[in-house]
Amino acid sequence: MRDEASVEELARRAAAGDTEALDRLLAEVRPEVVRRCGRFLPCREDAEEAAQDVLLQVARRVGTFEGRSRFGTWLYTVVANCCRQKYRELKRRAAEQPAPIEREHAVDPRTTSVIAGSRVDLLEALERLEREHPQLVAPLVYRDICQLDYAEAAERAGVPLGTFKSRLHEARRQVRPWLTGF
Repeated sequence: MRDEASVEELARRAAAGDTEALDRLLAEVRPEVVRRCGRFLPCREDAEEAAQDVLLQVARRVGTFEGRSRFGTWLYTVVANCCRQKYRELKRRAAEQPAPIEREHAVDPRTTSVIAGSRVDLLEALERLEREHPQLVAPLVYRDICQLDYAEAAERAGVPLGTFKSRLHEARRQVRPWLTGF
């Protein structure tokens, strides 16, 4: 987002019902939303689809933005939730109807991105963490994926800073073996 102050002002105006400000806000944040969705989802098309879901959620729910934290923090929460939902949807769809792979569309494992694989592993780990320790998901998402600073992430998670750091440490400890295969 180019000018954070103008984005914050657009967000406040959009939250107050200014539709012109909402249109400008959506246009301004779209590139950042697509980039953030790409951190979660390995396939560009899936990331772009999730970005559209994020923008739709922003348009529908901007009135709930109260301005107590930065708009970017609120937005990153929407991004994280939409991407995780998109991943679950894609996983469910794949399980329900596994599509046959045509020879000309088959992926060559030698050219498949290691980064894409690690993103899928991360989404799997987040899903498992949510099942086993749901209170640990938000700290990991806010700090390690959305890259919010500790104070802002703790505020967004709604816990004291010490509790946030403790939960983040435990989340990383839980997820590490799932991502490294040990």
